[in-house]
Amino acid sequence: MKSVQLRPAARQDRRQQITYYAQSAGEPIAQALLDALRDAQEQMARNPGIGSPRLGQELGVEGLRTWSIKNFPLAYWYFERETEVDVVRLIGHRQDPARVEIND
Repeated sequence: MKSVQLRPAARQDRRQQITYYAQSAGEPIAQALLDALRDAQEQMARNPGIGSPRLGQELGVEGLRTWSIKNFPLAYWYFERETEVDVVRLIGHRQDPARVEIND
């Protein structure tokens, strides 16, 4: 099992999404999101190759994978490294992928 490391941009994305859901849908939904994010991280830690490489291929970013968050229109964008899962962003499905910065 590999460790999952969130880059600063991914941590900021996570905070923003949790705050958004807490304010717009209430604390129980925000907690459900937090639980779903933790579950996704555990899945990626156990099986780092689980995410789809399609978006990375479309954007020309070698090794970029995405893993959707269950019951939420969000996905982690990450790279599988030798010793860890390197999460670069948490992005909404409606965001334009070509406009998302993935470098910190």
